[in-house]
Amino acid sequence: MKKKSRSRGSADPDFMLSLARGLSVIRAFDAARTPLSIAEAARMTGMSRAAARRCLHTLSQLGYAAPVDGGFELTPAVLALGHSYVGSNAIARVAQPVLERISGESHESCSLAVLDEDDIVYVARAATQRILSIAISVGTRLPAACTSMGRALLAFSPDDVRARFLARVRLVRHTPHTIVDKAELKAELERVRRQGYALVDQELELGLRSLAVPVLGSDDTAVAAINVGVHVGRRDRQALVRELLPLLREGAAAIARAQGDVRQRAGRR
Repeated sequence: MKKKSRSRGSADPDFMLSLARGLSVIRAFDAARTPLSIAEAARMTGMSRAAARRCLHTLSQLGYAAPVDGGFELTPAVLALGHSYVGSNAIARVAQPVLERISGESHESCSLAVLDEDDIVYVARAATQRILSIAISVGTRLPAACTSMGRALLAFSPDDVRARFLARVRLVRHTPHTIVDKAELKAELERVRRQGYALVDQELELGLRSLAVPVLGSDDTAVAAINVGVHVGRRDRQALVRELLPLLREGAAAIARAQGDVRQRAGRR
């Protein structure tokens, strides 16, 4: 992080290194057991201890962190940062009622996610029962390579975006079913693009099947993806596609239309 920030700062006179450092410290809390010490913050961000101390002090003075047991914890004020994104994101707003309708008709959880580098980030969700040991909520990040929404997003991304992803991603075997060969993953993404949906069967967690379709923008690239996740005992692969794919495709089209309407209204203002 330190090296990356310096190179950006030297190349871009408008780049604020202090802001970049503060954000990197906030992100460090996600991977650490709190409270986060100054030494841990420095190690995880690549900063000096003095720089990490100043960042944590500033976050504390602004109310985003608080000193606890010799370290620091984030305060609820940080939630406002994420809420600002969700509240200003048109697709998350228009998707929520669609997700709730799909969840109600299917009796399964339904979610919307976007791609952020090598992960998907959940930006809207209508949950029924918890089928993952991982707690899923708005803001949750999961690896794009082994999730149905990630594959739908990647398959319908521009060719160069997909190629860069495949070149840099590190594939992790989460279960015996996880694809960890890049050539195999590339072939799977090509298949997803041809058929228009992604089905991931117990690659992220044993017992979970997930089906996703892209939400396409005006240029036919994915701006988001929606999915349903089911326990393997509830629906087999064929039933999942037969019963829920039409619902997802209808929902994705409705979200795309609603987002387009929002943008048109914004353009007339």
